[in-house]
Amino acid sequence: MSAYGFAHLRSRRDHPDVLEYLERIQATLDPFHGRFVIHGPPAEVLEGDWPGSMVLIEFPGTAEARAWYASPAYRRILRLRTDHIDGDVLLIEGVGPDYDPRERAAKLRADGRARGASGA
Repeated sequence: MSAYGFAHLRSRRDHPDVLEYLERIQATLDPFHGRFVIHGPPAEVLEGDWPGSMVLIEFPGTAEARAWYASPAYRRILRLRTDHIDGDVLLIEGVGPDYDPRERAAKLRADGRARGASGA
């Protein structure tokens, strides 16, 4: 199952360290078969507020994503970004091609996790 490294970057500074990070990150991803799916274009906000930009990197699975983030090669360049850009980074597993949100709703109902507006 694919896994994704997701970053919400709230501030952006075109600092020389950030440019170096961009120049070096792909080499850290290659051994773990990571690839950029989204890399910071302005988003069209349809609901709510979204300050900043988004990055989404796809991996074959969570093991590869975790191994990349913990790899010595990535750890060496991480500060080039974190010293200059504020944001949040998440690791999340994707859903398969047969995913059906109705099944999730049924499971939530069965688990008693869906509550009415009254909180009952």
